[in-house]
Amino acid sequence: MIEVYSWPTPNGHKVHIMLEECGLPYTVHAIDIGAGDQFKPEFLAISPNNKIPAIVDPVGPDGKPFSMFESGAILVYLASKTGKFLPKGDREKFEVLQWLMFQMGGVGPMLGQAHHFRVYAPEKIDYAINRYTNEAKRLYAVMDKRLAHSRYIGGNEYSIADIAIFPWLRSWKNQGIDWDDYPHLKGWFDEIAARPAVKRGVEVLADRRKPLNNDKAREILFGSEQYKRH
Repeated sequence: MIEVYSWPTPNGHKVHIMLEECGLPYTVHAIDIGAGDQFKPEFLAISPNNKIPAIVDPVGPDGKPFSMFESGAILVYLASKTGKFLPKGDREKFEVLQWLMFQMGGVGPMLGQAHHFRVYAPEKIDYAINRYTNEAKRLYAVMDKRLAHSRYIGGNEYSIADIAIFPWLRSWKNQGIDWDDYPHLKGWFDEIAARPAVKRGVEVLADRRKPLNNDKAREILFGSEQYKRH
């Protein structure tokens, strides 16, 4: 039984979806990032960057317990463990991995900044809002162009690249996106959203999520608490 330490965010949902798609048994432990659970010593022991998600696999590569943090690395690990959603041939595998890195280095960070400055920032800074909204639109256009010529993000088969990207696009309204501008991406999004495992994955801990509308949660997530040495 894989132990999952998570919260209902896009990065958390990536791993929830992957586990559901693979059919692996797992137990979820809620890490309430608005309450500061990510700074507790027992969580830092498996996720030293104080970010969710993290997992502990009681039967790791050597048969012993193995912990991992970083959602993209977890997807690669679970794909390796199960032989699913990552092609075995080098050409196809690296094609998928480059799009996984695109999500990790671009889609996640840039859309996260768009969310922050459009929704969460205590003051509205036009420069920041415009910069990250425009970058969100640019990334959506990259994916739309890709999907004009490929059924899935990573190639002809559904893969961890799709699993990684999908949860980040669920908040398209907060990113200033008009789906009419990205018809190929919208078709892909609707297809992924309809998958039974994806439906189950995005419901994991969904009832625990609440608006970040209090100063304490904002301070924990965006203020000085992030920069203390825990």
